[in-house]
Amino acid sequence: MTFNWPIVILVGAQLLFTTSDLMARHYMTKLGFTATAFISVWFVIYLLIRTLATFGQLYVFASVDLGKAVALFGAVSIILANVLGFLVLKEMLSPAAYIGVTLAVIAFIVLVLS
Repeated sequence: MTFNWPIVILVGAQLLFTTSDLMARHYMTKLGFTATAFISVWFVIYLLIRTLATFGQLYVFASVDLGKAVALFGAVSIILANVLGFLVLKEMLSPAAYIGVTLAVIAFIVLVLS
């Protein structure tokens, strides 16, 4: 059995993007959208995380067909955003919204498998 590195890197890159998104939400809510918010240590760390995630994303784009790669990034992004929104931010969506999320993920998976 061969290990599918592009998928592992894709999930890792998306985890890094989502982590930086959560970080940005925290600090931008706390500090506001001001110049001082961008001249701070958190923003440098944010940029480093996103740069590392971008390298992972570029590796995936070089290894997987573009349409499938983007569909995988979309599915993983939606899943991670909703799981972390629920677990970390304590956000609860309506049942209709969760049905929509599920349908969106299914649509992306259909794209990947076709």
